[in-house]
Order: sequence, then C-alpha cells, then structure tokens
Amino acid sequence: MASGLFISFEGADGTGKSTQIARLAEHLRAGGKQVVTTREPGGTPIGEYIRQILLDSRTTSLAARAELALMFASRAQQIAEVIRPAVSAGKIVLCDRFTDSSEAYQGFARGLGSDAVLAMHRIVCEDLQPDLTVLLALPNAARSLARAQQRNSRTSSDAGDEARFENEGAAFQARVAAGYAAIARREPERVRMVDASRSIEEVHRAIVELVSPLLAR
Repeated sequence: MASGLFISFEGADGTGKSTQIARLAEHLRAGGKQVVTTREPGGTPIGEYIRQILLDSRTTSLAARAELALMFASRAQQIAEVIRPAVSAGKIVLCDRFTDSSEAYQGFARGLGSDAVLAMHRIVCEDLQPDLTVLLALPNAARSLARAQQRNSRTSSDAGDEARFENEGAAFQARVAAGYAAIARREPERVRMVDASRSIEEVHRAIVELVSPLLAR
C-alpha cells in the first residue's frame, strides 16, 4: 500500500459524505491525480448485493453478529478487488465508510463492543488502515437523522430503500455519534473531525487542508 493513498470518510448518515467525496475527487482530478471513489457496504458487484440486504428497511430480524459479518464480507471483497489494486497502482482511493463505521454502528450502537469489531478487522482486513479518515460531524444526532430521512424519502422506490439504519431512531444515532467520538479520541492522528454544519464549500476547503499534506508527502 506504499504508492497511492487510501482516504476514508466517516460520519452518521446525513452528514454530507457523498457530496464531499465528489467535491474532493473533482479537486484532486483537476490537479492531475488518479482517483477512485467507492462506498461501503458495496463498491463491487458482490458488495452491492450485500448492501441491498444490509440497508433495505425490508430486511428484518437480522442478528447483530450476522450484520457485522456481512459488513466485513463486503469490506474484504472491496479490499481485494478495489482498494489494494488501486493504491498499488498509485491512485487515490476515496471510500465512503470503512471499519470505523462497523465499530460505531455494530460495536457501539448495537452493543457488540469495539474488541469484537477490531478483532474482525485484524483477521478479515489484515489490519489495513486508511492514511486519513475524515470524520464529518454535526452538532446533534437529530439533525443528521433528519437530513438522512429527507434524502431517503426522495430516493426510495418499490424496489427498496436504504433506510434501515435511519429507521432505528434518534437514540441509536446518538450511540453511533458517541462511537465515532470515541474512535476520534483514540486515534487523533488518523481520524480528523470536520464540522459538517458549515456550508458545503467551507467543509470542502477544510478537507482539502487535511489532504494536502498527504499529497506533498
């Protein structure tokens, strides 16, 4: 993983990750960089099948450990098929979520604990870590939840939706936010928090400031 860069974006649903990944990708490509954007769960044909199971609100009675295992199954395929090949080829990979999401959602919000998630990460992901993790944060969980619900109301269809985690409610989202805050405190060098309550352009500029030293290095 020596030649390119691997940057992950984290945060609760509704914090603007997709928008900021697109803005950063555009900025980097304008500077002559080769950029790959991807997402989790998903990012590969197999991963997208798994995504349908995990995110669709029609998926019911999924055990927390089964949920965690499916997340890592998608992640393992993503690493093998997308992330490692791209970084080895000197490209910059921008990934919407990585293992921090599993720790926040399954470890903290579902109550499985960080140890179980990190043990899975060491085995399944061979302890691969992003060079930088941008954590987009809003002042309160209710605000990000409202944003996510508005988005899902626009994109849902008879074929399904991606509202399963948003439907867990505000208390669940608060536990997710607490999980992310704990990860940021534990790994301040890798995980850099950005205030997502500012304008899209202000958030973009803050992210570029975080990424620029990596490009120079």
